[in-house]
Amino acid sequence: MGEISCSNGISQANGADAKNVALTGYRKSCWYEEEIEENLRWSFALNSILHTGETRYQDIALLDTKPFGKALVIDGKLQSAEVDEFIYHESLVHPALLHHPNPKTIFIMGGGEGSTAREILRHKTVEKVVMCDIDEEVVEFCKSYLVVNKEAFSDPRLELVINDARAELESRKESYDVIIGDLADPIEGGPCYKLYTKSFYEFVVKPRLNPEGIFVTQAGPAGIFSHTEVFSCIYNTLRQVFKCGYNLTLL
Repeated sequence: MGEISCSNGISQANGADAKNVALTGYRKSCWYEEEIEENLRWSFALNSILHTGETRYQDIALLDTKPFGKALVIDGKLQSAEVDEFIYHESLVHPALLHHPNPKTIFIMGGGEGSTAREILRHKTVEKVVMCDIDEEVVEFCKSYLVVNKEAFSDPRLELVINDARAELESRKESYDVIIGDLADPIEGGPCYKLYTKSFYEFVVKPRLNPEGIFVTQAGPAGIFSHTEVFSCIYNTLRQVFKCGYNLTLL
């Protein structure tokens, strides 16, 4: 889980350098630190803490980091950073939409920060995007602070729904060319846990795909050691549902 720490430091000096301590020695530094895996952490220096808060479903924070700009942290996990979030969101969206012969209708599960919708709306064939996120406070928070997605939130093709993605898909009669899971990892007890099960993929997602429809989901880290956290489990679950005749993508 992520931690924010601030410390005051006073430089130690002797002899001729001692006279400079009063002017240059007092410093305050803040850092964000998060464990990636056992024996490995990353740490970013912060310019400031822009916001911290707690919603009904999760803790949120927006940090202004020195190396990566604004960074969104949810439940102690870094979700995206201003400088490089495009790498994740472009990879999540564009391969599927470019592979589909004519993607017109898209359903996003999660995606509250608006970046996935932003990338989808770059495609001229897209006529309708439904973005369904369970946490209204996070969505409103991102609307206010993440200026880069302002145009996406105001695009008339975007329909924003505040609801559980499973309940929303079950209640809708229409099907979609592409369904994208831009969700938090399936932590037991978390708001997204039930959106990674075999029954959900088989009886909710799959029936809502049009012919030639594509389902894409983020699947956590896939490193040599970290793949055992959630990636392998998600991959093996999906393999049981999406076989011949359906396209399957993981990120």
